[in-house]
Amino acid sequence: MSRQKKLPPVHEAWLPREHPLHRPRHGRRQLAALVCAVLFFTAPLVSWVFGARPGQLENRPLAAFPSVTEGWGFFTGMNAWATDHLPFRRQAVQSVDALSRGVFGEPARLDGGSHTSPVGAGQVDEKPQIDENVFPAVIEGKGGWLFLGHDVSYRCVPKRSLDEVIAGLRRWRAVVEASGRKFQLVVAPDKSTVYPENLPDAYAGEDCSTKAREEFWKRVPRETGALDMRNQLREVAARNQRPIYHDIDTHWTHEGGITMAYQLAERLEPGATRDWKVRPSRQYPHSADIPDLLGQDRTVPIQAYSLAPDGSDVDNTQFEPSDFHEPLHLESPPKPGMVTRPMRMVGDSFTQFASPYLAATFTDLTIVHPDQVAVDPEAAGRLLAEGEIVTFELSERFVAGGRYPMLDAAVADKAGAILAAHPIR
Repeated sequence: MSRQKKLPPVHEAWLPREHPLHRPRHGRRQLAALVCAVLFFTAPLVSWVFGARPGQLENRPLAAFPSVTEGWGFFTGMNAWATDHLPFRRQAVQSVDALSRGVFGEPARLDGGSHTSPVGAGQVDEKPQIDENVFPAVIEGKGGWLFLGHDVSYRCVPKRSLDEVIAGLRRWRAVVEASGRKFQLVVAPDKSTVYPENLPDAYAGEDCSTKAREEFWKRVPRETGALDMRNQLREVAARNQRPIYHDIDTHWTHEGGITMAYQLAERLEPGATRDWKVRPSRQYPHSADIPDLLGQDRTVPIQAYSLAPDGSDVDNTQFEPSDFHEPLHLESPPKPGMVTRPMRMVGDSFTQFASPYLAATFTDLTIVHPDQVAVDPEAAGRLLAEGEIVTFELSERFVAGGRYPMLDAAVADKAGAILAAHPIR
């Protein structure tokens, strides 16, 4: 019997292609992928060494470098950090948008990012039936108006149902009022809510967002006691004969901020605004947030105002730029026309356009961002416990879309426990 010769061992890539164990080499591809990955993650560091600094491109802060203490979160967070800090990213977005307009006659479908929430702070629902990415980041309206795509997508793809949103807001009211404090809730309307006539005749999500908007404003003010400012904003705009929202920015003007300060003061102390004197003061350019999503650097003119609550010629406003992720504290000596009870406020970017006038209205004011409340509810409870008045200013799109983690009843209960331990009698 002949013995079968044992063949020398060979790499599987050297076997005949028809051999069942044959597997081609991928060394070159793997090397190319490795080089690309190294370039992607090191480009921000190299460009930083040579003086390049990333700019904020979307309507959110740049992603922070992940901490090694986050475990696997360090690796999953690297992608967002590297993407945000890539050099020349704005120029790339501009090029893609220009190419799309030139070839296809329409803006590029750019990912506008999303409102990020702290891990573990919010509610995780099942995967929505509609993919949020089908909605554009920017809606180009009539007369050059730009609208934030989240005005539509957040309504059409909510993270929480409207019943859950209302329950969360009512829970906050309950825990604040149970501690003896006054609770006020302001929902800052979306620009698309106040100026729907400037939206295009047809756009993705028109039906679902319109239906959700109508249901939202029908129920939320009635069932939560929220201050509905839509009519007041339109009246101020008509009186001043100019829009109260910027055409290419998602926020209201300073006139909208003054309107909110006025409404809050009158609710707390009717007649307090009787002698208020408001006059135009300085003008300055402000970087518009929506063009950033298209890679454009455009500004809107800001008209600021002076506010003398006692009717004198002495301006009482304070202009302190802040995003409120670190609490902003503002104090002012009491004058006629001011609210002297300390107020603690949870507010987002709309409050940035109101804080100078709130500082002129309230003698003792501290403002913190909604996301920080969810990050540390106990710390938020201690801050809110410093006030006799607790006011929330929340943006319509984030409320309607259930995007605020602080809407979780568990967050309200944790802060409420601190408030209950320090009641106002």
